[in-house]
Amino acid sequence: MFLGHFGLAFASKEIDRRPSLGTLFLAAQFLDLLWSMFLIRNIEKVLIEPGNTVFTPLNFVFYPYSHSLFASLAWAAAFGLFYFLIKRDGRTSLLLACLVLSHWVLDFFTHRPDLALSPWSAEKFGLGLWNNRPATIIIELIMFVGGTFLYTRSTSAKNNVGHFALWSFFLLMVAVYFMNAYGPPPDSVHSIAVLSVTQWLIIAWGYWIDANRIHLRNSKLVPRYEGKPT
Repeated sequence: MFLGHFGLAFASKEIDRRPSLGTLFLAAQFLDLLWSMFLIRNIEKVLIEPGNTVFTPLNFVFYPYSHSLFASLAWAAAFGLFYFLIKRDGRTSLLLACLVLSHWVLDFFTHRPDLALSPWSAEKFGLGLWNNRPATIIIELIMFVGGTFLYTRSTSAKNNVGHFALWSFFLLMVAVYFMNAYGPPPDSVHSIAVLSVTQWLIIAWGYWIDANRIHLRNSKLVPRYEGKPT
């Protein structure tokens, strides 16, 4: 699951206008950001095995500290608590914690059985949607397009940058998704780890998008921006 995580983050802006889109992206992808750091330090392991599933050649052989259910619950609670200590906003803190946990739930549907319940359990789970490429692509696109639609319904561009930042992000993410789906497997595990770390640029992009858009529920006197005034 890739686009689906961001689709949920986009849709969450419809639920709560207070957190930035970048913060929502950060919560939705927090487990993968942890995984990339653990992978670089050889704490968790992945193998490149073409044919492991139809959709991805990656075999996630050991990643219980970022992606077990127990770890996901712990990271979700920690993320929500950290946000609450800074912002004193219980509702948003709960939403962000749910977004962190949603990552495991969506992965449960897409991954083959490689998700452990805890770092100490041997049994692994996953429904294996990745073994059906068309279904995976259709579901993820529906989630991503639907989430983006909800975001555009609840926000309006302040300027041309607000349009460009959002739609360039949308097109780039879809392009990257199809390159991963149909392109050659990665050269090495190290390249996977390095590319995963670059997801921080996506988080920053989310803050850039939101900084140039305004929430419509809080902007009744601000018309939707359609371009330069005449």
